Amino acid sequence: MKFSILNFQFSKIVRLLAFCFGLLAFSFLLSAFQPVPSYRMAKLKYNGGGDWYADRTALPNLIAFCNSNLKTNFYPEESIVEVGSKELFNFPFVYMTGHGNVVLSDQEVKNLRQYLTGGGFLHIDDNYGLDKFIRPQMKKVFPELSFVELPANHVVYNQKFKFPGGLPKIHEHDNKRPQGFALIYKGRVVCYYTFECDLGNGWEDYGTYPEDTQETRSKALKMGANLVQYALTQ
Repeated sequence: MKFSILNFQFSKIVRLLAFCFGLLAFSFLLSAFQPVPSYRMAKLKYNGGGDWYADRTALPNLIAFCNSNLKTNFYPEESIVEVGSKELFNFPFVYMTGHGNVVLSDQEVKNLRQYLTGGGFLHIDDNYGLDKFIRPQMKKVFPELSFVELPANHVVYNQKFKFPGGLPKIHEHDNKRPQGFALIYKGRVVCYYTFECDLGNGWEDYGTYPEDTQETRSKALKMGANLVQYALTQ
């Protein structure tokens, strides 16, 4: 009888170990078929005193939306990159926002220009108050270029998601229409600037702003996804 009990317990342990081994093997095979993230999305850190860190939940939400709807393969968390850093060249899509002052040094101007002319993409999102600071700084980066408003039929509004009226309005500031400006270098949009729109605010966690609606948040994420798709495929 004692032998039978021991034998039963031994068999039970063997079955348990076999089950655990099978579970581990299944997990390993499952992870083997999961794509390793191949891209990172970054927020631009700049000097001058402006709040470059605004819209804290925006990029992680945009990343999740793009990975789900565009089947992109971004790391789930945003990165932070300084304007003058060589790490800037590791990011196909860089987001810049804030309300206040922006100051770019000569070295930062040179680095940012090399990044943008070399295939990079910068989305500048005026979080209200950024306009008067960012325009002269970007003029230092591209003295030969000026911001031009993109027409509603531009390809950036006709990616996966269609915006026949152009840039959607997300947040109200001064009762002005939203405008999407671009710096175009050798036929390519290297910098897209959203003004009177506050696109990034619409990417933030739902409920962050009392005026948020699911409709405006959906529009913001879809427009953001269009920018990402354009940056990756143009």
